[in-house]
Amino acid sequence: MNDRAERKMQFLFHLRSRGVTDRRVLEAMERIDRGPFVRGIFSGRAYDDTPLPIACGQTISQPSVVGLMTQALDVQPRHKVLELGTGSGYQAAILSQLARRVYTVDRFRRLVKEAEARFEDLGITNITAITADGSFGLPEQAPFDRIIVTAAAEDPPGPLLAQLKIGGIMVLPVGQSDAVQSLIRVSRGEAGYDYDELLPVRFVPLLEGLGQEE
Repeated sequence: MNDRAERKMQFLFHLRSRGVTDRRVLEAMERIDRGPFVRGIFSGRAYDDTPLPIACGQTISQPSVVGLMTQALDVQPRHKVLELGTGSGYQAAILSQLARRVYTVDRFRRLVKEAEARFEDLGITNITAITADGSFGLPEQAPFDRIIVTAAAEDPPGPLLAQLKIGGIMVLPVGQSDAVQSLIRVSRGEAGYDYDELLPVRFVPLLEGLGQEE
């Protein structure tokens, strides 16, 4: 077994040890190599279970957190999913293996363009990447079966709650940007919203407006 294959095997073993046990999620994370999403001086750490810096002052999330968020989202093959915070495109690529269609939004045009190029290189055709203010969601494509937010808000944003289908699930970090945040799962029922606290996390803050390019 070569070094890369061994590191990928250890990577998947570590995901299981951190609580990522859903077979479909693990298979998606096996198919989508994190390597192409980590460039430059950090490329040698692509299989480490750690967040890493990317362009525009953003990060690619820790793989075990990606796995746990995806698992909590419970994406099914017919689902339409909205992701807020495209970043490197890694989370959207994993979702693309599980859902019918993924819409991903980022406030940085550069990140969206780079993610689109990665999707094309990988032959992924069911992701639509958009440069926009994610705090408003994507009303023209709503409602969504699932919504995932990879930046922290103090409370689940009202526009996103409104764009979730009855029976839908949203997973997002909630809390002050300079303190420990909690990963929350919001389930929308006929009578309203139910909230489950999953685990402590740390994400960049969800900001309004488009980002200033470097």
